[in-house]
Amino acid sequence: MDNKELLLELKKSFSDGVLQSYEQRKTYLQKLLVAIEANEEALFNGLYKDLKKSKEEARLTETGFVMQDLKVAIKHLKKWMRPAKVCNNIINFPGKSRIHSEPLGVVLIISPWNYPFNLLFTPLVAAIAAGNTVVLKPSEFAPATASAMKKIIEEVFPKNIVAYVEGNGAEVIPAMMDAFRFDHVFYTGSTVVGKKIYEAAAKKLSPVTLELGGKSPCVVDADANMEVAAKRIVFSKFINAGQTCVAPDYLLIHQSKEQEFMALLKKYMFQFYTDPKQDGYDFGKIINQSQFVRLKKYLQEGKIIEGGEVSEEGMQISPTLIGNISITDDVMQEEIFGPILPIMSFTTREEALQIIAANENPLAFYVFTSSESNAQDWLQAVPSGGACVNNCVLHLSNHRLPFGGRGNSGIGAYHGQYGFDTFSHKKSVMHSATWFDPNIKYPPYKGKLNLLKKITG
Repeated sequence: MDNKELLLELKKSFSDGVLQSYEQRKTYLQKLLVAIEANEEALFNGLYKDLKKSKEEARLTETGFVMQDLKVAIKHLKKWMRPAKVCNNIINFPGKSRIHSEPLGVVLIISPWNYPFNLLFTPLVAAIAAGNTVVLKPSEFAPATASAMKKIIEEVFPKNIVAYVEGNGAEVIPAMMDAFRFDHVFYTGSTVVGKKIYEAAAKKLSPVTLELGGKSPCVVDADANMEVAAKRIVFSKFINAGQTCVAPDYLLIHQSKEQEFMALLKKYMFQFYTDPKQDGYDFGKIINQSQFVRLKKYLQEGKIIEGGEVSEEGMQISPTLIGNISITDDVMQEEIFGPILPIMSFTTREEALQIIAANENPLAFYVFTSSESNAQDWLQAVPSGGACVNNCVLHLSNHRLPFGGRGNSGIGAYHGQYGFDTFSHKKSVMHSATWFDPNIKYPPYKGKLNLLKKITG
C-alpha cells in the first residue's frame, strides 16, 4: 500500500468513527502504555545506539515522560471529553450552551532526532486521546530508536488508525502534504524547516503546531543562589549532550559574580560527568557527522574556559564553557544545540536585555535571582515561549503547564490537556427551548429599539 492509499484509509476509518467513543480511545491508550513498558529495554538500546543515552537518562527524558503523559490522559480522558457548560446570554434564554471537543480528523506528527521517542509519542498520546487517526513520521537520523518505535506502533494500532511512515523527511513529507489535506500538522524541529512545513500546510489551509528552537537565554543575577544555579544550569545544559531545544543556549552572568560562578560551573561539570573527556557513562554523543562538524566550528570562536575536548571516533565533544565572545560571533547568532555554553557578563539589566533582544521570542527564558520582584521584572521584559525562575528545562515536566513557543520559536502548545485541546476542534453547541419564544426577537423591529438596547446590553 502506497502512502496515498494509506492516507485515504486513515480518512475513511476516521469517518467511520473508529476512535469516536471514550472506550475506544481509552483502550488504545492503555494498550500503548503496556506496549511501551514491555518494549522499554529495546527503546533504551535504540536510544543508546543513536545518542549514547544511558538507561537512566532515557527513562527520565524519554520513556518515563511519555508514560506519565499516558497515565494522565487515561485518568482524565473522560473529563476532557465531557462537553463544557457555559452561561447563556439573555437573548437565548432559556436555552443551554456547551463547548464540545471534536476530533480534527487525520493528523500528521513529525518528530526530530534529539528526543526521538518523547517528541513523537507525546503528541501521539494527545492525538489519540482527542480521537484522531494519525500519521507518524519519525526522524531518519535516529534509526535504531525508529525501529523500536515501529514495533510498538504495529503491536498496538491497525494501520488505518496510526500509520508509521519512514524515509527521507525532505522527500516523504512534502509528497504527503502535496497529495493530501491533513486536518492538523504537528512539527517539532528547526525554524528553517518549520517555515517550509507552515508554507506547505497553508496551501491546503491545514492548521499547524510548530515546536521550534531558538536561543534560550539564561540570566544569573547578582542576588542568585550561586551554588544552586550552577548545579541546575550544568544539568540542563549538558543533558543529552546539549541537544535539547530548551537547553540554556547562552549564559549572562552579573559581572560582580562572574569569577565565583565560573568556578562553580567547573566544579559541577566534573562532579556530574565523571569523565569529562567524552567517555563517561552519563554523557552522550552528537547525533551525526554533520552536526558534529557544525559544533566543532564553534570551538574556534572566543576562548575555551573549560572543556573543548573532541573525540572524532566517538563523535563526542566534552562539556565546554566559552568566554571572550562577541554578539556577532556565529555561536551567538545560531542555535547551538550541543554541549557548548557561551558566557557573557553584564552590569545592568538594560545591557543584558540588549543582548537577548538580538534573538527575540526564545523558546525558553531562565533567570536566577533571590528577589521575587526582580524575577517578575525579568519575566516581563523578556517575551518567551516558557520560562523558569531559579531553574531550567523542568517546566516541561509539569503536564499542567502548556509547552510551546511564540514568534520564531513556534506556534501552539501541548502537554496534558493542552495537547488534547490542540488536536480538538472546540465546537459551539446551543440547545434552545421551544416553550418560550418571545416576539421581540422577530421582525418587525420598528418601535423595539429601546427594548433591544436593554437585551443586547
